[in-house]
Amino acid sequence: MSAQDVAVPARPAYRDANVLRWLTAYTASVAGDVVFFLALSWAATRAGGPSQVGLVVAAGAVPRAVLMLGGGVVADRFGPRRVAVLSDGVRCVVILLAAAALALAPAHLWLLALVALIFGVVDAVFMPAVGALPPRITTADQLARVQGMRGLSIRLSNAVGPLVAGAVLVAGGAEGAFAVAGVLFAVSLATLLTVRVTPVAGPSQRDSARGELRDGLRYVRRHRLLAPLVVVIGLSEMCFSGPVATGLVLLADERGWGAVGMGWVASAFSVGATASALLLTVAPRVPRAGAAMAAALLVTAAGAVGLGQAPSLTVAVAFGALIGLTSGFATTLTGALVQTATDPRYLGRVTSVTTLCTLGLAPVLFPAVGITVELWGAATFFAGCGAICLLAAALGLAVPALRRAELPEFKAA
Repeated sequence: MSAQDVAVPARPAYRDANVLRWLTAYTASVAGDVVFFLALSWAATRAGGPSQVGLVVAAGAVPRAVLMLGGGVVADRFGPRRVAVLSDGVRCVVILLAAAALALAPAHLWLLALVALIFGVVDAVFMPAVGALPPRITTADQLARVQGMRGLSIRLSNAVGPLVAGAVLVAGGAEGAFAVAGVLFAVSLATLLTVRVTPVAGPSQRDSARGELRDGLRYVRRHRLLAPLVVVIGLSEMCFSGPVATGLVLLADERGWGAVGMGWVASAFSVGATASALLLTVAPRVPRAGAAMAAALLVTAAGAVGLGQAPSLTVAVAFGALIGLTSGFATTLTGALVQTATDPRYLGRVTSVTTLCTLGLAPVLFPAVGITVELWGAATFFAGCGAICLLAAALGLAVPALRRAELPEFKAA
């Protein structure tokens, strides 16, 4: 057993130092992402105006989506820890160099677009790699807890990241914010180097990258649990990975609640999602995980419709908290089921597929949000989100392998 191998102790994930090191690295990385994208948008606005921001951000978003499946192949071929470490190092160097360049000369759109492009390419490799690590740093009975901890990490980073970015942008401009993002990636890199992983036997003969990608997609398609689960993930995350935030802005404007009202509903959503992540972090087991996931999606569907029909801000805040709680619960369970059911040799590729479903399908709805609200009102948009979520729940209940899916029970030493 090498220096990076680990025999995972039988203890809750939130008391496992190795898991906590991974969580620290993940939290620093997500916070770095938040600071970087806010600094990138700020710099692009100053360099070319609001109309150019979308082009600069797209320069990173498009290659990330296009190359995501290939990133999963890289993670499986070379090992997720090695790939995560190398890609984190590249991100750190690129962002720090960008900070130095902005400190020496005014920002140019071509430079910002180049930085976004490189970042997007590296992100396409990093995200499947870091997402494939949990089954190699803990036991299967702890994966639901790890996913809950991951949810807490995302909520914390999304809450603190904008505050840090705003303060640094005021004090040190875009170059200062880029430097802070680079430091956060350096922290992530340094912590990842201390994470120990269990080895996984690879195939005796390697195929080409294209062949391995086809093999991974075939593995998902033929798997009796993963195939329907990936569809459920795509449907359930389609609205709640971004379009709902836009819908909230338009709903608040339509009802006259203003920016403050929108903020209250969005905050309630975050509080609900945080509560679900905390619950699953400390819960010893979730019985009948597949059925519980479908039930949570049913409540989420009803909550989305209720939010669109809310007669007052108070009712909207209550529905926002409910949606955050149940959608967060479902997301954590689907993540744990994916990592429990997947052969570790395919986990990078499977993670890339689920990540693509989450990040790739959501942008398709962004143009539809404004059109739907303009033509039929915000209530119709949220009713559509509820219908999509209802379809995900129905699939979860209709497929026996998914409805009966279970997570391993934790057995303390």
